[in-house]
Amino acid sequence: MLDELLAAWIGRQRWFGGKGRAIDELSIDSDVELTPGLRHLIIAIWQEGSRDRYQVLLGERDTLPDRLSHALIGTIGDVYLYDAVHDSDRTSWLLDGMAHDENRSGLRMRHVPGVTVDTTPRSLVLGAEQSNTSLVFGDAYICKLFRRLIPGVNPELEIVTALAARDAPHIAQPYGWIETDLDGTDTTLAIMQEFLSTANDGWDLALASVRDLYASLPGVSAAEAGGDFAAESLRLGAATARVHEELAQAFPTDVIEVHEVKRMAEGFRRRLGRAVAEVPELRAYVSAIESAYHEVELLTNEVPVQRVHGDYHLGQVMRTPTDWVVLDFEGEPGQPLAERRALSSPLRDVAGMLRSFDYAARHLLADHSQAAALEPRAQEWADRNRIAFLDGYVAAGGVTSRADAALLRAFELSKAVYEVVYEARNRPSWVSIPLAAFHPR
Repeated sequence: MLDELLAAWIGRQRWFGGKGRAIDELSIDSDVELTPGLRHLIIAIWQEGSRDRYQVLLGERDTLPDRLSHALIGTIGDVYLYDAVHDSDRTSWLLDGMAHDENRSGLRMRHVPGVTVDTTPRSLVLGAEQSNTSLVFGDAYICKLFRRLIPGVNPELEIVTALAARDAPHIAQPYGWIETDLDGTDTTLAIMQEFLSTANDGWDLALASVRDLYASLPGVSAAEAGGDFAAESLRLGAATARVHEELAQAFPTDVIEVHEVKRMAEGFRRRLGRAVAEVPELRAYVSAIESAYHEVELLTNEVPVQRVHGDYHLGQVMRTPTDWVVLDFEGEPGQPLAERRALSSPLRDVAGMLRSFDYAARHLLADHSQAAALEPRAQEWADRNRIAFLDGYVAAGGVTSRADAALLRAFELSKAVYEVVYEARNRPSWVSIPLAAFHPR
Protein backbone atom coordinates (compact mmCIF):
# COMPACT_ATOMS: atom_id res chain seq x y z
CA MET A 1 0.00 0.00 0.00
CA LEU A 2 2.76 2.50 0.91
CA ASP A 3 4.65 1.82 -2.30
CA GLU A 4 1.52 2.56 -4.33
CA LEU A 5 1.01 5.87 -2.50
CA LEU A 6 4.63 6.83 -3.07
CA ALA A 7 4.48 5.94 -6.77
CA ALA A 8 1.42 8.15 -7.28
CA TRP A 9 2.93 11.03 -5.29
CA ILE A 10 6.56 11.15 -6.41
CA GLY A 11 5.78 11.79 -10.07
CA ARG A 12 4.33 15.19 -9.11
CA GLN A 13 7.42 16.38 -7.20
CA ARG A 14 9.59 18.98 -8.88
CA TRP A 15 12.77 17.16 -7.80
CA PHE A 16 11.73 13.86 -9.40
CA GLY A 17 13.92 13.23 -12.44
CA GLY A 18 11.66 10.76 -14.23
CA LYS A 19 8.74 13.01 -15.11
CA GLY A 20 6.86 12.09 -18.25
CA ARG A 21 7.79 8.37 -18.03
CA ALA A 22 5.74 5.61 -16.47
CA ILE A 23 7.00 4.11 -13.21
CA ASP A 24 7.37 0.39 -13.84
CA GLU A 25 8.20 -0.56 -10.26
CA LEU A 26 8.81 1.10 -6.89
CA SER A 27 10.40 -0.60 -3.90
CA ILE A 28 11.50 0.60 -0.48
CA ASP A 29 15.19 -0.23 -0.05
CA SER A 30 15.56 1.26 3.42
CA ASP A 31 13.08 2.30 6.12
CA VAL A 32 14.57 3.75 9.31
CA GLU A 33 12.55 5.19 12.20
CA LEU A 34 14.21 8.42 13.29
CA THR A 35 11.74 9.54 15.94
CA PRO A 36 8.12 8.61 16.67
CA GLY A 37 6.15 9.76 13.63
CA LEU A 38 9.19 10.23 11.39
CA ARG A 39 10.84 7.68 9.08
CA HIS A 40 13.70 7.97 6.60
CA LEU A 41 13.05 6.08 3.36
CA ILE A 42 15.31 5.23 0.45
CA ILE A 43 13.12 4.19 -2.46
CA ALA A 44 14.11 2.62 -5.75
CA ILE A 45 12.21 3.49 -8.91
CA TRP A 46 12.46 1.53 -12.14
CA GLN A 47 11.62 3.25 -15.43
CA GLU A 48 12.34 1.83 -18.87
CA GLY A 49 14.85 -0.63 -17.48
CA SER A 50 16.89 1.84 -15.40
CA ARG A 51 16.84 2.41 -11.64
CA ASP A 52 17.05 5.66 -9.68
CA ARG A 53 16.93 6.02 -5.92
CA TYR A 54 15.51 8.87 -3.89
CA GLN A 55 15.29 9.74 -0.21
CA VAL A 56 12.05 10.74 1.47
CA LEU A 57 11.35 11.86 5.03
CA LEU A 58 8.03 10.23 5.77
CA GLY A 59 5.91 11.86 8.45
CA GLU A 60 2.99 10.16 10.21
CA ARG A 61 0.17 11.97 12.01
CA ASP A 62 -3.29 11.07 13.28
CA THR A 63 -4.50 14.49 12.09
CA LEU A 64 -2.86 16.69 9.48
CA PRO A 65 -2.70 20.45 10.10
CA ASP A 66 -3.70 22.73 7.24
CA ARG A 67 -0.10 23.98 7.02
CA LEU A 68 0.94 20.47 5.90
CA SER A 69 -1.93 19.71 3.53
CA HIS A 70 0.26 20.47 0.50
CA ALA A 71 2.75 17.81 1.66
CA LEU A 72 0.21 14.96 1.91
CA ILE A 73 1.27 11.68 0.33
CA GLY A 74 -1.82 9.69 1.30
CA THR A 75 -3.47 7.82 4.13
CA ILE A 76 -3.24 4.26 5.42
CA GLY A 77 -6.11 3.57 7.76
CA ASP A 78 -6.42 6.57 10.07
CA VAL A 79 -2.77 7.65 9.62
CA TYR A 80 -1.82 10.59 7.41
CA LEU A 81 1.48 10.13 5.57
CA TYR A 82 3.26 13.26 4.31
CA ASP A 83 6.59 14.70 3.18
CA ALA A 84 8.03 15.67 6.55
CA VAL A 85 10.69 18.08 5.27
CA HIS A 86 7.85 20.62 5.49
CA ASP A 87 7.15 19.85 9.16
CA SER A 88 9.29 21.98 11.46
CA ASP A 89 8.02 19.93 14.41
CA ARG A 90 9.84 16.89 13.00
CA THR A 91 12.97 18.23 11.29
CA SER A 92 14.84 19.07 14.50
CA TRP A 93 16.26 15.54 14.24
CA LEU A 94 18.59 16.87 11.53
CA LEU A 95 20.25 19.30 13.94
CA ASP A 96 20.18 16.93 16.90
CA GLY A 97 21.68 14.07 14.93
CA MET A 98 24.53 16.11 13.46
CA ALA A 99 25.25 17.87 16.75
CA HIS A 100 25.73 14.54 18.54
CA ASP A 101 27.25 12.45 15.68
CA GLU A 102 24.42 9.93 15.92
CA ASN A 103 24.21 6.61 14.08
CA ARG A 104 20.75 5.21 13.34
CA SER A 105 20.43 1.92 11.49
CA GLY A 106 22.99 2.82 8.84
CA LEU A 107 22.36 6.58 8.82
CA ARG A 108 25.46 8.41 10.03
CA MET A 109 25.02 12.02 11.14
CA ARG A 110 28.21 14.05 11.55
CA HIS A 111 29.33 17.56 12.42
CA VAL A 112 32.49 19.21 11.15
CA PRO A 113 35.26 18.89 13.74
CA GLY A 114 35.66 22.04 15.80
CA VAL A 115 32.20 23.50 15.16
CA THR A 116 29.18 23.62 17.45
CA VAL A 117 25.69 23.01 16.09
CA ASP A 118 22.86 24.95 17.74
CA THR A 119 19.85 22.62 17.90
CA THR A 120 17.21 25.24 18.71
CA PRO A 121 16.31 26.91 15.36
CA ARG A 122 13.18 25.76 13.52
CA SER A 123 13.18 24.93 9.83
CA LEU A 124 11.60 26.41 6.72
CA VAL A 125 11.77 24.84 3.25
CA LEU A 126 13.10 26.98 0.41
CA GLY A 127 10.90 26.66 -2.64
CA ALA A 128 13.17 27.53 -5.56
CA GLU A 129 15.18 24.32 -6.07
CA GLN A 130 14.55 21.82 -8.82
CA SER A 131 16.61 18.74 -7.91
CA ASN A 132 17.16 18.98 -4.14
CA THR A 133 15.32 20.26 -1.08
CA SER A 134 16.90 22.85 1.22
CA LEU A 135 15.77 23.67 4.74
CA VAL A 136 16.76 26.91 6.44
CA PHE A 137 17.10 26.77 10.22
CA GLY A 138 16.56 30.26 11.62
CA ASP A 139 19.22 32.56 10.21
CA ALA A 140 22.05 30.14 11.04
CA TYR A 141 22.03 27.08 8.78
CA ILE A 142 20.89 25.80 5.43
CA CYS A 143 20.63 22.02 5.06
CA LYS A 144 20.48 20.60 1.54
CA LEU A 145 18.88 17.17 1.15
CA PHE A 146 19.99 15.43 -2.02
CA ARG A 147 16.73 13.89 -3.20
CA ARG A 148 18.12 11.71 -6.00
CA LEU A 149 20.88 9.57 -4.54
CA ILE A 150 24.07 8.69 -6.38
CA PRO A 151 26.53 6.36 -4.63
CA GLY A 152 29.61 8.23 -3.44
CA VAL A 153 30.66 11.34 -1.55
CA ASN A 154 29.02 14.43 -3.02
CA PRO A 155 31.63 16.81 -4.49
CA GLU A 156 30.14 19.74 -2.58
CA LEU A 157 30.77 18.08 0.77
CA GLU A 158 34.24 17.03 -0.30
CA ILE A 159 35.21 20.50 -1.51
CA VAL A 160 33.73 22.76 1.14
CA THR A 161 35.08 20.69 4.03
CA ALA A 162 38.55 20.65 2.45
CA LEU A 163 38.51 24.40 1.82
CA ALA A 164 37.10 25.17 5.27
CA ALA A 165 39.96 23.19 6.83
CA ARG A 166 42.30 25.63 5.04
CA ASP A 167 40.32 28.65 6.31
CA ALA A 168 39.71 29.54 2.67
CA PRO A 169 37.61 32.64 1.99
CA HIS A 170 34.70 32.83 -0.45
CA ILE A 171 32.88 29.71 0.81
CA ALA A 172 29.98 29.16 3.20
CA GLN A 173 31.14 27.46 6.42
CA PRO A 174 30.13 23.76 6.51
CA TYR A 175 28.65 22.49 9.77
CA GLY A 176 27.65 18.89 9.19
CA TRP A 177 26.42 16.16 6.91
CA ILE A 178 24.46 12.90 6.79
CA GLU A 179 25.67 9.79 5.00
CA THR A 180 24.84 6.13 4.51
CA ASP A 181 26.12 3.13 2.58
CA LEU A 182 24.68 2.72 -0.91
CA ASP A 183 25.98 -0.16 -3.01
CA GLY A 184 28.76 -0.53 -0.44
CA THR A 185 29.90 3.08 -0.90
CA ASP A 186 29.80 6.03 1.50
CA THR A 187 27.03 8.17 0.06
CA THR A 188 26.11 11.74 0.99
CA LEU A 189 22.46 12.27 1.88
CA ALA A 190 22.62 15.88 3.11
CA ILE A 191 25.04 18.71 3.85
CA MET A 192 24.50 21.64 6.23
CA GLN A 193 26.29 24.97 5.81
CA GLU A 194 26.18 28.54 7.00
CA PHE A 195 23.04 30.35 5.84
CA LEU A 196 23.99 33.69 4.29
CA SER A 197 20.95 35.54 5.55
CA THR A 198 22.22 39.02 4.63
CA ALA A 199 23.63 38.09 1.20
CA ASN A 200 22.19 38.82 -2.24
CA ASP A 201 22.04 36.43 -5.18
CA GLY A 202 24.49 37.29 -7.96
CA TRP A 203 21.96 36.71 -10.73
CA ASP A 204 19.42 39.03 -9.08
CA LEU A 205 22.03 41.76 -8.63
CA ALA A 206 23.10 41.48 -12.26
CA LEU A 207 19.52 41.66 -13.51
CA ALA A 208 18.89 44.76 -11.38
CA SER A 209 21.87 46.39 -13.07
CA VAL A 210 20.59 45.46 -16.53
CA ARG A 211 17.14 46.85 -15.70
CA ASP A 212 18.68 50.13 -14.58
CA LEU A 213 20.55 50.39 -17.87
CA TYR A 214 17.47 49.62 -19.97
CA ALA A 215 15.44 52.19 -18.00
CA SER A 216 18.05 54.94 -18.43
CA LEU A 217 17.84 57.63 -21.07
CA PRO A 218 19.16 56.93 -24.58
CA GLY A 219 22.85 57.68 -24.79
CA VAL A 220 23.56 56.79 -21.15
CA SER A 221 26.31 54.17 -21.12
CA ALA A 222 26.52 51.12 -18.88
CA ALA A 223 29.30 52.88 -16.95
CA GLU A 224 27.08 55.92 -16.33
CA ALA A 225 23.85 54.08 -15.46
CA GLY A 226 22.92 54.03 -11.79
CA GLY A 227 23.31 50.30 -11.29
CA ASP A 228 26.69 49.74 -12.95
CA PHE A 229 27.81 46.20 -12.06
CA ALA A 230 31.39 46.30 -13.32
CA ALA A 231 33.01 46.87 -9.91
CA GLU A 232 31.20 43.79 -8.61
CA SER A 233 32.26 41.78 -11.65
CA LEU A 234 35.86 42.78 -10.97
CA ARG A 235 35.61 41.58 -7.35
CA LEU A 236 33.89 38.38 -8.49
CA GLY A 237 36.74 37.67 -10.90
CA ALA A 238 39.26 38.06 -8.09
CA ALA A 239 37.20 35.80 -5.79
CA THR A 240 37.00 33.17 -8.53
CA ALA A 241 40.78 33.18 -8.97
CA ARG A 242 41.24 32.77 -5.21
CA VAL A 243 38.82 29.82 -5.11
CA HIS A 244 40.72 28.17 -7.96
CA GLU A 245 43.99 28.75 -6.12
CA GLU A 246 42.58 27.17 -2.94
CA LEU A 247 41.23 24.19 -4.90
CA ALA A 248 44.65 23.65 -6.46
CA GLN A 249 46.22 23.67 -3.00
CA ALA A 250 43.63 21.39 -1.38
CA PHE A 251 43.39 18.70 -4.10
CA PRO A 252 45.73 16.97 -6.56
CA THR A 253 46.52 18.69 -9.84
CA ASP A 254 47.72 17.36 -13.18
CA VAL A 255 48.27 18.36 -16.79
CA ILE A 256 46.59 17.33 -20.04
CA GLU A 257 49.15 16.31 -22.65
CA VAL A 258 49.07 17.91 -26.09
CA HIS A 259 47.45 14.87 -27.75
CA GLU A 260 44.71 14.91 -25.09
CA VAL A 261 44.11 18.61 -25.79
CA LYS A 262 43.53 17.73 -29.43
CA ARG A 263 41.06 15.04 -28.34
CA MET A 264 39.26 17.66 -26.30
CA ALA A 265 38.87 19.80 -29.42
CA GLU A 266 37.57 16.78 -31.31
CA GLY A 267 34.98 16.32 -28.59
CA PHE A 268 33.89 19.94 -28.97
CA ARG A 269 33.55 19.37 -32.71
CA ARG A 270 31.47 16.20 -32.33
CA ARG A 271 29.06 17.97 -29.98
CA LEU A 272 28.80 20.81 -32.48
CA GLY A 273 27.88 18.35 -35.25
CA ARG A 274 25.11 16.82 -33.14
CA ALA A 275 23.84 20.28 -32.19
CA VAL A 276 23.69 21.48 -35.80
CA ALA A 277 21.70 18.39 -36.76
CA GLU A 278 19.15 19.26 -34.07
CA VAL A 279 19.15 23.08 -34.38
CA PRO A 280 19.72 24.13 -38.02
CA GLU A 281 20.05 27.81 -37.00
CA LEU A 282 23.55 26.94 -35.78
CA ARG A 283 24.72 26.08 -39.29
CA ALA A 284 25.44 29.72 -40.16
CA TYR A 285 28.02 29.90 -37.37
CA VAL A 286 29.80 26.59 -37.87
CA SER A 287 32.78 28.08 -39.69
CA ALA A 288 33.55 30.60 -36.92
CA ILE A 289 33.09 27.97 -34.20
CA GLU A 290 35.27 25.45 -36.03
CA SER A 291 37.96 28.11 -36.39
CA ALA A 292 38.02 28.60 -32.60
CA TYR A 293 38.25 24.85 -32.05
CA HIS A 294 41.10 24.65 -34.56
CA GLU A 295 43.07 27.16 -32.49
CA VAL A 296 42.95 24.66 -29.62
CA GLU A 297 44.19 21.88 -31.90
CA LEU A 298 47.22 24.03 -32.73
CA LEU A 299 48.28 24.39 -29.09
CA THR A 300 51.66 22.87 -28.29
CA ASN A 301 51.66 23.22 -24.50
CA GLU A 302 50.29 21.01 -21.77
CA VAL A 303 47.12 22.30 -20.11
CA PRO A 304 47.01 22.38 -16.27
CA VAL A 305 43.94 20.75 -14.73
CA GLN A 306 42.56 20.67 -11.19
CA ARG A 307 39.32 20.41 -9.22
CA VAL A 308 36.88 23.09 -10.37
CA HIS A 309 33.36 24.23 -9.56
CA GLY A 310 31.92 22.62 -12.69
CA ASP A 311 28.61 24.51 -12.95
CA TYR A 312 29.67 28.11 -12.45
CA HIS A 313 27.33 31.02 -13.14
CA LEU A 314 25.81 34.07 -11.47
CA GLY A 315 23.19 31.96 -9.72
CA GLN A 316 25.94 30.11 -7.84
CA VAL A 317 27.44 33.15 -6.12
CA MET A 318 26.19 35.38 -3.31
CA ARG A 319 27.29 38.91 -2.43
CA THR A 320 27.66 39.33 1.32
CA PRO A 321 28.24 42.75 2.93
CA THR A 322 32.00 42.10 2.65
CA ASP A 323 32.69 39.96 -0.45
CA TRP A 324 31.53 37.26 -2.85
CA VAL A 325 30.82 33.70 -1.68
CA VAL A 326 30.71 30.72 -4.04
CA LEU A 327 28.05 28.03 -3.51
CA ASP A 328 26.99 24.64 -4.90
CA PHE A 329 30.24 22.86 -5.65
CA GLU A 330 28.38 19.65 -6.54
CA GLY A 331 28.88 20.20 -10.31
CA GLU A 332 26.23 19.55 -12.92
CA PRO A 333 23.67 17.32 -11.15
CA GLY A 334 22.83 15.39 -14.32
CA GLN A 335 26.41 14.21 -14.85
CA PRO A 336 27.95 11.03 -13.37
CA LEU A 337 29.70 11.53 -10.06
CA ALA A 338 33.10 10.53 -11.46
CA GLU A 339 32.81 13.19 -14.15
CA ARG A 340 31.83 15.86 -11.61
CA ARG A 341 34.90 15.02 -9.51
CA ALA A 342 37.27 14.84 -12.48
CA LEU A 343 40.07 17.36 -12.92
CA SER A 344 39.47 20.06 -15.51
CA SER A 345 40.84 23.38 -16.63
CA PRO A 346 39.74 26.25 -14.37
CA LEU A 347 38.94 28.08 -17.60
CA ARG A 348 35.83 25.92 -17.78
CA ASP A 349 34.48 27.84 -14.76
CA VAL A 350 35.59 31.16 -16.24
CA ALA A 351 33.76 30.37 -19.48
CA GLY A 352 30.62 29.47 -17.52
CA MET A 353 30.60 32.85 -15.80
CA LEU A 354 31.23 34.72 -19.06
CA ARG A 355 28.23 32.97 -20.57
CA SER A 356 26.21 33.94 -17.50
CA PHE A 357 26.97 37.62 -18.12
CA ASP A 358 25.63 37.25 -21.66
CA TYR A 359 22.49 35.60 -20.32
CA ALA A 360 21.97 38.33 -17.72
CA ALA A 361 22.30 41.01 -20.40
CA ARG A 362 19.75 39.41 -22.73
CA HIS A 363 17.44 37.57 -20.35
CA LEU A 364 15.03 40.51 -20.21
CA LEU A 365 14.95 40.82 -24.00
CA ALA A 366 13.27 37.46 -24.61
CA ASP A 367 9.81 38.27 -25.99
CA HIS A 368 10.50 42.01 -25.41
CA SER A 369 8.83 44.34 -27.90
CA GLN A 370 11.90 46.60 -27.96
CA ALA A 371 14.47 43.78 -28.09
CA ALA A 372 16.11 44.96 -31.32
CA ALA A 373 16.54 48.51 -30.05
CA LEU A 374 17.93 47.34 -26.70
CA GLU A 375 20.32 44.75 -28.16
CA PRO A 376 23.29 47.18 -28.44
CA ARG A 377 22.85 48.11 -24.77
CA ALA A 378 22.74 44.43 -23.86
CA GLN A 379 25.98 43.84 -25.74
CA GLU A 380 27.59 46.84 -24.07
CA TRP A 381 26.61 45.63 -20.58
CA ALA A 382 27.84 42.09 -21.30
CA ASP A 383 31.15 43.27 -22.73
CA ARG A 384 31.79 45.67 -19.86
CA ASN A 385 31.18 43.05 -17.19
CA ARG A 386 32.99 40.26 -19.00
CA ILE A 387 36.08 42.47 -19.27
CA ALA A 388 35.84 43.50 -15.61
CA PHE A 389 35.49 39.87 -14.49
CA LEU A 390 38.52 38.80 -16.53
CA ASP A 391 40.53 41.78 -15.26
CA GLY A 392 39.76 40.77 -11.68
CA TYR A 393 40.58 37.13 -12.39
CA VAL A 394 43.94 37.94 -13.96
CA ALA A 395 44.89 40.51 -11.31
CA ALA A 396 44.29 37.89 -8.61
CA GLY A 397 46.53 35.33 -10.29
CA GLY A 398 44.37 33.77 -12.98
CA VAL A 399 46.02 32.42 -16.13
CA THR A 400 46.83 34.77 -19.00
CA SER A 401 48.76 33.11 -21.87
CA ARG A 402 47.76 32.96 -25.54
CA ALA A 403 47.00 29.27 -25.10
CA ASP A 404 44.68 30.17 -22.23
CA ALA A 405 42.82 32.66 -24.42
CA ALA A 406 42.31 30.06 -27.17
CA LEU A 407 41.12 27.42 -24.72
CA LEU A 408 38.82 29.87 -22.94
CA ARG A 409 37.18 30.84 -26.22
CA ALA A 410 36.64 27.19 -27.12
CA PHE A 411 35.14 26.40 -23.72
CA GLU A 412 32.82 29.38 -24.03
CA LEU A 413 31.62 28.50 -27.53
CA SER A 414 31.13 24.86 -26.57
CA LYS A 415 29.00 26.01 -23.64
CA ALA A 416 26.99 28.25 -25.96
CA VAL A 417 26.42 25.33 -28.36
CA TYR A 418 25.02 23.31 -25.45
CA GLU A 419 22.80 26.25 -24.49
CA VAL A 420 21.39 26.54 -28.01
CA VAL A 421 20.27 22.91 -27.91
CA TYR A 422 18.84 23.31 -24.40
CA GLU A 423 16.85 26.41 -25.32
CA ALA A 424 15.59 24.87 -28.56
CA ARG A 425 14.22 21.95 -26.55
CA ASN A 426 12.84 23.86 -23.60
CA ARG A 427 12.45 27.60 -24.35
CA PRO A 428 12.52 28.17 -28.12
CA SER A 429 11.98 31.92 -27.76
CA TRP A 430 15.30 32.13 -25.89
CA VAL A 431 17.48 30.57 -28.60
CA SER A 432 18.59 34.05 -29.65
CA ILE A 433 20.42 34.47 -26.30
CA PRO A 434 23.09 31.81 -26.84
CA LEU A 435 23.16 32.43 -30.62
CA ALA A 436 24.47 35.92 -29.87
CA ALA A 437 27.68 34.30 -28.55
CA PHE A 438 28.68 33.48 -32.12
CA HIS A 439 28.42 37.05 -33.43
CA PRO A 440 31.71 38.97 -33.84
CA ARG A 441 32.54 40.99 -30.72
